[in-house]
Amino acid sequence: WNRGGTVMRNTRALFHQPKWQCSIVHYVYQNMLGGSIRAQLRQCLQLPFLRSLTSYRLFRTASPFDRRVTCLEWHPTHPSTVAVGSKGGDIILWDYEVLTKTCFIKGKGPGDSLGDIKFSPYEAVKLYVASGDGTLSLQDLEGRAVQVISRAPDCGHENHNVCCWYCSVDVSASCRAVVTGDNLGNVVLLSTSGEEIWKLKLHKKKVTHVEFNSRCEWLLATASVDQTVKIWDLRNIKDKANFLHVLPHDKPVNAAYFSPTDGAKLLSTDQRNEIRATWHPRYDLIVVGRYPDPKFPGYTVNELRTVDIFDGNTGEMVCQLYDPNASGIISLNKFNPMGDTLASGMGFNILIWSREEMVMKKQEHLLKAMTEQGIGSRSLSRRGGQRQANPGTSKLKAKLLSWEVEEMGTKTKDSKSQGRK
Repeated sequence: WNRGGTVMRNTRALFHQPKWQCSIVHYVYQNMLGGSIRAQLRQCLQLPFLRSLTSYRLFRTASPFDRRVTCLEWHPTHPSTVAVGSKGGDIILWDYEVLTKTCFIKGKGPGDSLGDIKFSPYEAVKLYVASGDGTLSLQDLEGRAVQVISRAPDCGHENHNVCCWYCSVDVSASCRAVVTGDNLGNVVLLSTSGEEIWKLKLHKKKVTHVEFNSRCEWLLATASVDQTVKIWDLRNIKDKANFLHVLPHDKPVNAAYFSPTDGAKLLSTDQRNEIRATWHPRYDLIVVGRYPDPKFPGYTVNELRTVDIFDGNTGEMVCQLYDPNASGIISLNKFNPMGDTLASGMGFNILIWSREEMVMKKQEHLLKAMTEQGIGSRSLSRRGGQRQANPGTSKLKAKLLSWEVEEMGTKTKDSKSQGRK
């Protein structure tokens, strides 16, 4: 498919027809008769969404940082707001549907790389931040540290905590607990009030990811550079050998995500080329950025750096998203809680993907706001031409939005240099 400069590649799996055509009513009826249809029903429900992926295109971009994006997290209740952190410790809270609705929290620069961020399940105006400065803190959206939850031990150097920092964080609302891992292999369990429950060295090397199971509150997964993923029972952890199960890997492990639909699957990715994969929040679909490398099996010449979507049950690739204006390596990808919008991290850039019909409506709204604020006229003069008929109008809209984002990014960097948020 080629629409407005966006290419979506789809495998035959997308439109693969089962042997028996069954509607949702059929599965509900089978369930009434006592049949086990949960997996089949989920696949039936996700088919319309798979078809809609063919119309996904790049909607907005932003480049607010001077160092690469390291983590991103969607707001739990506001589907158009995403929090993104950088290697310099900066955080931006961005509502991509509003021109000027951003909150920028300035970091400390080199050495303050953000390992992970999570919204508080109790107060969505606060963020748990695992930072390279050796602290795990709860911050409000104006950058104030409301509470330092934990501080890594001082290693005795002139600069505090230069050799110990937190790399990952997760929060359990049901357990009222926070878990974090550091670069020395330690995992720390705390109450949400900051009280340390235990601190144990569960891995030989850096703990890159920690995650509670949303369907089973006492189940915990940890991933590490020591090339293992371990599953733990929080009710019975004594030492590093006390795990329920260990999953060995050939490379250092970057992440281990439980499936959000039922918590019964675990998606792990290794650290080769720093690519992470994540689950779709409502379907057993996996989204991951592609890193073409001649050394990889199956590499083809001129292979595109796409965002690939896989079926989590069959392993088949069902769709690829690509835009020629975003040709870098897209290393971070995450759907919002509604499951209809995708946020990506590509180097210094933040990308937002959405369905084409939604993109057109949102662009019309933004263009109207730009005109009212006088941004549109400046953008048109920069292009030095008149508005064009379709499909040129769509391209112009994309250009206007990109210029608008560039102007906002420049203003943000100027304000950073003046010490203003």
